[in-house]
Amino acid sequence: MRMATTALLGALFAAGQALAGGPAAPPFTLVDLTGAYATFHDRTQGMAARARVEALKAEFALLFPGFYDAERVKAFATPERYDVMIARSFGEFADLRPRYERTAASFAAMLAPARDDFARRFPDLAPLGEVHLVHSLGEMDGGLRTIGGRRYFVFGADVMARLYTPGDERPFFQHELFHVYHRQFFGECRAVWCALWSEGLAVYVSEQLNPGATDAQLGLVVPRPIRPEVDADRARAVCAVHARFDSERPEDYAPLFYGQAHLAGLPPRFAYYVGYLVAREAARTRSLHQLAHLAVDDARPLVAAALAALAGCAAPAAG
Repeated sequence: MRMATTALLGALFAAGQALAGGPAAPPFTLVDLTGAYATFHDRTQGMAARARVEALKAEFALLFPGFYDAERVKAFATPERYDVMIARSFGEFADLRPRYERTAASFAAMLAPARDDFARRFPDLAPLGEVHLVHSLGEMDGGLRTIGGRRYFVFGADVMARLYTPGDERPFFQHELFHVYHRQFFGECRAVWCALWSEGLAVYVSEQLNPGATDAQLGLVVPRPIRPEVDADRARAVCAVHARFDSERPEDYAPLFYGQAHLAGLPPRFAYYVGYLVAREAARTRSLHQLAHLAVDDARPLVAAALAALAGCAAPAAG
């Protein structure tokens, strides 16, 4: 049932030929598991709720090992909460299904031109390899996930179907493509400032590649509009990030970047917009390519200086 199809190869192979004279590797190969979820949903409708949840986890453990494992999502959901997410997906699927199936059917045709346009601006983008399209149980529209030590590029057709109307998806795709590109140069870093830089720069790049993009297209309205609340008290938002700058603790990361938690007086995921402001400040003296190519040690002082330019904040408390 693992369905892998090479997406739009005819158009994408035109990007170039290998130096040896053979065809270049395809920019991406689509692994589409959306139909597997729909088939499972239909086949198990008469099953008891608890057994149905366990059956999904068992079946998809073979199709996409580790993805539907509660251990992977422990930063934002307990095992019990994750089971609730699975069960809820069944109840919501009938209403979501037309948009979900439309998103799945058009996914490759949406991603391919967004990827081609991105590669024209960043020609050293490496081939994406496998791109997984799944029902994410409400977790994600898209992003990189590390499972069993391997990094996957994953898109959630369920969340995409809720958030994006046809024609609005290119900034979103290019935000996610930037993360893949950025990983080629930035390296591993788990501190809050690194997430601020990576996410903010992705928002800024997607805006620059798509002049006139709305906050909805840039991902700045989920779960509620971020920009107006942050702009109303920008120093509060900037200093909240500054206070957690080098932290690697999940409890410091979550209220800045997750939709399920937030700090008093600030919207969920507000650090995406603060990161965008940091990237915009850094872009005063560097090109997009220069910013994208910065390694961790080179980016840290730039991010710290940009935060300082946005607001004067007290030094974080020791420890």
